Amino acid sequence: MLESAYEACLVSELLDRELVVERQKALPLVYRGRVLECGYRVDLLVEGAVIVEVKSIERFERVHSAQLLSYLRLSGCKVGLLINFNVKWLVQDGVKRVVNGFPE
Repeated sequence: MLESAYEACLVSELLDRELVVERQKALPLVYRGRVLECGYRVDLLVEGAVIVEVKSIERFERVHSAQLLSYLRLSGCKVGLLINFNVKWLVQDGVKRVVNGFPE
């Protein structure tokens, strides 16, 4: 399925658990004191604290962690999750946690 389909289903599950979820949240870049709209968008911002990037890929690559790391730095959030739905065992192989910019 498309990433957007997985994202919609995940949002539905999180809302069922009464969590606050912002979908496709714009993330501005501050450069020399100016706010620049560069088109950065996080897939999900959960409870204003956790960034979730939804993927449907063969495997995680370094670029995916780098993307999430950039979003964490720009947003000031400390925790992010990369979730790849294109795996056999989601919990075991499909979730990568990034804390304070350091992949675990």
